Amino acid sequence: MKPKTFTVEIQSGHKGDGVVVPFDPVAVWGQLPRKLWRGRHGHVVGGKLNNIKFDESFIVPRARKFFLLLGKDLTQAAGVSAGDLVTVTIKARAGQ
Repeated sequence: MKPKTFTVEIQSGHKGDGVVVPFDPVAVWGQLPRKLWRGRHGHVVGGKLNNIKFDESFIVPRARKFFLLLGKDLTQAAGVSAGDLVTVTIKARAGQ
């Protein structure tokens, strides 16, 4: 599976920050979502946020879109917050 790169604005959500993923992970990567935690399925990914590497984050469906969840540690390391434009590179983790 090839990594995907896109530029997007960070959005603040009720459970933290995230970005809209501009594609359907199932259609692009051919992997079905897996159970992440109780009541939530999605995709495990690794990648970079403004060239700051992260080993694990999650893409989850919400409101007919897909969102990459951004942990507070990652946004702080990248020096970004809600409203900022960022460049994101993600790749599905093998065997997710």
